[in-house]
Amino acid sequence: QVRLVESGGGLVQPGGSLRLTCVASGGSLTGYGLGWFRQAPGKNRERVALISWAGGLLPYLDSVKGRFTISRDNANRNIIYLQMNNLEPEDTATYYCAGQVGSYTVWGQGTQVTVSS
Repeated sequence: QVRLVESGGGLVQPGGSLRLTCVASGGSLTGYGLGWFRQAPGKNRERVALISWAGGLLPYLDSVKGRFTISRDNANRNIIYLQMNNLEPEDTATYYCAGQVGSYTVWGQGTQVTVSS
């Protein structure tokens, strides 16, 4: 069974940066796209960025374009990152790593990102 574990969240001031890491393990990931979603209190979960199995990038969430970058580890394709720069208070949310194949999604436990002065 595929398992996803996120790390790297925390408290940062506006304008700061964080890098999230997701490690996928425990099963065959063939065909899975890996990506990041986020959910703020009282809001729906939204896709931030995703890399397909073949390496293509789905469009970024409009509000993070130019500030966030998703990437895959060069040595281990089961590890992805989300580099978040110029963070804004509106980026405060729980960030989830997700693996998707077809209509099936597996979720990580989430990591909290709080942007506040």
